[in-house]
Formats: sequence, C-alpha cells, structure tokens
Amino acid sequence: MPSGPTGSIVDVPGVGVGHATVWRDEAGPPAGRGVARTGVTVIDPGGNCFREPVPAGGAVLNGAGECTGLLAAAEWGLVETPIFLTSTMQLGRVFDAACEVLIEEEPAIGAEDVIIPVVAECDDSFLNDARRMQVDRADVAAALAAARASAGSGAAPAEGAVGAGTGMSCLGFKGGIGTASRVVPSGHTVGVLAMTNFGERERLTVDGVPVGRLLPPLPPGEPAAPPAGSCIVVVLTDAPIDPAGCARLARRAGLGLARTGSTAHHASGEIFLALATGLRAPRGATPPGSPLPGRELDPFFAAVVEATEESVLNSLLQAPTVTGRSGNISYGLPADEVAALLRAHGR
Repeated sequence: MPSGPTGSIVDVPGVGVGHATVWRDEAGPPAGRGVARTGVTVIDPGGNCFREPVPAGGAVLNGAGECTGLLAAAEWGLVETPIFLTSTMQLGRVFDAACEVLIEEEPAIGAEDVIIPVVAECDDSFLNDARRMQVDRADVAAALAAARASAGSGAAPAEGAVGAGTGMSCLGFKGGIGTASRVVPSGHTVGVLAMTNFGERERLTVDGVPVGRLLPPLPPGEPAAPPAGSCIVVVLTDAPIDPAGCARLARRAGLGLARTGSTAHHASGEIFLALATGLRAPRGATPPGSPLPGRELDPFFAAVVEATEESVLNSLLQAPTVTGRSGNISYGLPADEVAALLRAHGR
C-alpha cells in the first residue's frame, strides 16, 4: 500500500512525535550517575486530549510488560493523554512527570476529573544502567514539547537509537524507535510507531528472507541482548473508527511483528494501542457521525500489518552500533549486507 508523504505516524493530521534522549557516560554513584542509554518518546494525537479524548482500543499479545491507562482505555474506549514511552524502571517516574506537566497545562485536571496517563515501557537494561533513575521531569516535558512542535511540520521524526529507543535491541541487532504510514483507498491515513526490543537474531526476517541466519554471527564470546524485552506498537488513524474497531486494529500489529520474526517470548511484553481521531468529540459528548462497519476495516487491517512490519525494519536500519553499560554492544544492522541478501533472493 502507498505510504504518506513522510512515511511516518505524523502523516496522520495533527499527530506529533518528540524524543528526549538520555545518554551519559559517568562513574557510578556516588561520584556519578553511571552509564545511561535511555530516554522518553511522546506521541501526541493533537489538540487537548483531556477536553477531547480520542477513541481507542488496545490488545496484548504477551503481557510481560506494562502500559498504564490500558485498562481505562478498554473500559471507556478513550485515551485522555498523549502516549509516553520509556524504559521499564522509569515508568513510574515518567507517569508522575506526565501528571505534573499535564496538570500545569489544563486546570480542569484534578479538579473536574483525574487522568491516568498512558505510559508504556520496554527493558533497556542490556545497554542502560537500570539501577539508576536516569530519566527526570525535564526529559518528559522536553519530549512532550518536541511532539507538539513537530505536528504539521512535514518532517518525519527521528528513528533508531533515540528517545525511549536509545537502549533497545531487536532481533539480535540495535533496535529502538521505528515508524511508518499507509494510505488506504478511502484516503484515510494509518500511522504506526513501534518501540522494538524483542526477538532472536536467527529469526530476523526481511521480506520473507531469513536474514538473521544468513548474516555473519556475533564475535565469539560476546554477550547478546536477551530475546525477550518487549515491543510497544501505537497505531493512529484519522478514520471514523469506534473503540471496538480500534481494538481490532491494535490486534493486527502482532501480525506485522510476526512477519519480522517475532514469536512473543515468555518474558516479553507485546502491547498494542490504536487511536482513531475521526470520531473524536468533546468530553462527555456524543461522537459525530457513524463508525466504519466491519468489512470496511479490512484495508485498515492490512495497513496496520504493513506499517508495523516496516516500523520494525526502520527501527533496525536507522540505529547505529551502540556500546552501553558493562561494555555491552548492540550492533547496528548492516544495511548493505541485508540489501545484497535480498537481491540474491530475487527481492
């Protein structure tokens, strides 16, 4: 299917993405804060999410992870905040900071009603010193401000080892943040952003080619990132899709992951969330118009699968080799070698 002008989730009108990357090489406490390879990424649907919540639904392929606000989205079919991504041990800190920043923006929060910010995580402890609280309020505020500023800019967000993806590894190589978009025949846009931190090198598949098994192995004795570290996928569209339809869209992200080699390991959290702005309405108001009926969702399902697969591959191809704590190395996927393998297989 065709992609949008930037080939990213910001092709959906009003959507912005911002990163705050935390990269430090300091001595351990008390002299310093250790090695940090982490950060925060924010996906902002646009507008005021408290005053105009966004229809949403979620799905869990494997639940060894966390996404705050997912239960509320399942109950109400709405998301009331931007989406915040970070590393596992920083989730509480990002949640607190998100509450503080959003309270400052909107006086009704905490007075008329409370919020449960949507904060999702993956484990970056192979590269990042997770025993230190590396993320602070300023990082969350900076990522949110960057997301707001990026909406409508016409520029694709950075991918790879940035923001929340700084310390992530995927399918035996350096992963991180990846994003893609598709335009369906109705003219609506489907955007996907993935934080990738899952899978084994031997299972990496590109367009059906078993690239992970064909590339040279790691140097002897070198530690590899564990195969189970989670994947968060956020889907956004401007179509008139209701919460039940959003949950169905979210579920299709798992098919996109499978095409790249994911088997959703025991200790991995594959958590998906889909939002649709086409039926967005003021808080407490009846949505405008009618949702798309069942069969009309088929092109959107295909778009989610394609864009999720591409998002994973983009996260790999945009990430350089990164050395982190304890000298652990996550190698960047060698694009030229992958291209040669694809050509050799007629792709």
